[in-house]
Amino acid sequence: MNQAYEVKLDKFEGPLDLLLHLINQYEIDIYDIPVAVITEQYMNYIHTMQRLELNVASEYLVMAATLVAIKSEMLLPKPDIVEDTEEYMEDPRTELMERLIEYRKYKEAAEKLREREEDLNQVHTRPPSSFEELLNEPPTLTRGNISVYDMLHALGKMMERKKWKEPLETRISKAEISIEKRMEEIFEQVSRAKEGLLFYELFSVPSNSAIVVTFMALLELMKDNKVYCNQEKHFEALYVYHMEE
Repeated sequence: MNQAYEVKLDKFEGPLDLLLHLINQYEIDIYDIPVAVITEQYMNYIHTMQRLELNVASEYLVMAATLVAIKSEMLLPKPDIVEDTEEYMEDPRTELMERLIEYRKYKEAAEKLREREEDLNQVHTRPPSSFEELLNEPPTLTRGNISVYDMLHALGKMMERKKWKEPLETRISKAEISIEKRMEEIFEQVSRAKEGLLFYELFSVPSNSAIVVTFMALLELMKDNKVYCNQEKHFEALYVYHMEE
């Protein structure tokens, strides 16, 4: 008997993290957020996550409702204000803006602490050893500059372009398709591509179940440091590379 295929990702840090990603991606002024634009892009991500059958946390949906409410309020006609009065119309975006600024401050602080921790991990107190050992060590490779949100954006655009508008199957047989097997296939495919493999090439088969499992298999390979994704500039093609041993 088939079981519902449900996945919950811990890579998503929350709706504020997604909003900051959109603000950075589209070079939006955080003090003057175009709510209509940011709401449309945010909903695109939510729809892509739902079509991939990812377990979208309720906080994402609450933020979606908040954005829609702010957008609706800003579309309402503004009442006429007499110039000599001191009446002040509060911007409906103010609370969201303050939350984003506060979140960004803590996120940047956490990033600096993480970098400091990595630097301290490179400091060791031990007896001197031969330089030959260091020369024989392979260089450390990064996991690329791509976030899960970048991958979701690319996948959403690909689905739209290929007109894969039908809902994904809610049930997938484990006997029919396996994440572990797909991981092996992707790893072999990427390993053969010396110059990197286009992200889109991993989704050449327009099967609903294949889309979901391929995406999850790719995330697992990135988590295991077997492959990584890179993108030269925003909105350009994503490439998947083999992580050298």
